Amino acid sequence: MSAAFYSHAKLYDLMFPGGGPAVDFYRAEARRQGGSVLELGCGTGHKLIPVAADGRPCVGLDFSPDMLAEARRKADERGVAVEWVQGDMRAFDLGRTFDFVFITANSLLHLHEAEDLANCFRAVRKHLAPGGRFVFDVFNPSVRLLADADGVRRTRESLSFVDPDRGEVSVDVEEIYDASAQVTRGTWHLSTDTEPDFVVVPLEIRSIFPQELPLLVSLGGLRLVERFGDWSGRPFTGQAPVQLCVCTAA
Repeated sequence: MSAAFYSHAKLYDLMFPGGGPAVDFYRAEARRQGGSVLELGCGTGHKLIPVAADGRPCVGLDFSPDMLAEARRKADERGVAVEWVQGDMRAFDLGRTFDFVFITANSLLHLHEAEDLANCFRAVRKHLAPGGRFVFDVFNPSVRLLADADGVRRTRESLSFVDPDRGEVSVDVEEIYDASAQVTRGTWHLSTDTEPDFVVVPLEIRSIFPQELPLLVSLGGLRLVERFGDWSGRPFTGQAPVQLCVCTAA
């Protein structure tokens, strides 16, 4: 589950500040669906806090206590009510159903085994109210980019950020792709000029290819009803950067 990567919640928020079209999409989906909302892998609340601010009753579940603590702090700061729950998206029972369930920002890809994904989808199915919708997004794997994962450490200029306590922070990543497991195994290095590698953490992310995705969803008792290729709702194609999936109970 790459738990160590998410033990630095404030650094995570500086590296991935959130906002943008993904937030707009999920807010619009929650408004359209109405009713109660559950986010799995909610992290520090990038998507869920804005949804809750619209007046939806919201629950956020995450594996990382550090991410949840930061989410709770941010929600309290904004005066937004959210119920935060520590749990595993593969096996949870909240004792109620929800009108809208979502998993965003590739959080689903921390589940590497097909059975883990199916178990997650089964748990989602159990928590979907009649007429409820389940929406998630994962990247669309690029064979070229996977082949470029050669274990060489490279700087990710787009991820550099300023830490109020440390100053400019650079981010280096080295990755290899394990084709048999469909998992990219990476090590992330955060450094400043005076503190090289002050954080070094692993991150392992699965790829879900377009043909297998509907089959995995169906194993969990769900049905893929729509798949978009970007946040504006364009149809999914092989060149699309994301697989934005809308599901209902089968």
